[in-house]
Amino acid sequence: MTKILLIEDDERIAEALAEDLTDRHYAVDIAHDGQLGAELAESFSYDLILLDVMLPKVDGITLCRKLRAEGVSLPILMLTARDSVDDRVIGLDAGADDYLVKPFELQELSARIRALLRRGNSTFSPLLEWGDLRLNPNTCEVFYEARLLSLTPKEYSLLELFLRHNRRVFSRAQILEHLWSFEEIPEEATVKAHIRGLRQKLKSAGVPVNLIETVYGLGYRLKQHS
Repeated sequence: MTKILLIEDDERIAEALAEDLTDRHYAVDIAHDGQLGAELAESFSYDLILLDVMLPKVDGITLCRKLRAEGVSLPILMLTARDSVDDRVIGLDAGADDYLVKPFELQELSARIRALLRRGNSTFSPLLEWGDLRLNPNTCEVFYEARLLSLTPKEYSLLELFLRHNRRVFSRAQILEHLWSFEEIPEEATVKAHIRGLRQKLKSAGVPVNLIETVYGLGYRLKQHS
C-alpha cells in the first residue's frame, strides 16, 4: 500500500483528505504542524508528502527546503490557498514536485498523486499482473481471469503490496508499517487474519495455488511461478 504523509494544520481539511485517501486505498499519517511533519518524515518511510504552505512552527516552504537539503527525494505535492505565479515559483524552487491551489477537487488531487507516484517510481505500473490475476490501481479492482474479486480494503492493499514487490518477503511487522498509519497499528495477529481472508477469497475465485506463501520464521511472499 502506498503510504502518504499529510501535513495540514486545518483539522477539518486534514480529516476530509485523509478519509478520501483512505477510501482510495492509501495509508495516511497526519501532522498538524511543520515540526511534527519533519519528525514523521525523518522517522518513517513514505511514498509521498502532501504539504500545506501555511503551517505553525515550521512553514511548508521552509520544511520542503529542509527535507530536500537532507536528501529526501520522495515526491512532495504542495497545497496552498496562494495562487499567484510568484507563490508557485517559490514552492517549486523550494523543491516541491507539484503545486495544487485550494480549493481543489479530490478527484484532481488523486490524479496528481498517481502521476507523481508513476513519475517517481517505475514500480507504480498501471496494471499489476501475476498469471491470470490482474490488479488495477486506478480502479481498485482485482480480476482473476474474467471474474471480479470482492476484497476488503486491507485484503486489496495486501495483494497490491505483494504484487508490487513480488520477490520480497514481508514480516508481519513490515506489513503493519506499510498498511497501517502509525496511530492505528494493531497487533501482529491482525496480519495473520487478513492473510487468511485473502487466501480464502483467492482460492474461491479459482486461483490454482496458494498465491501468498508463508516463509517460516520470516513472513510472507508471493509464490513464485514454477
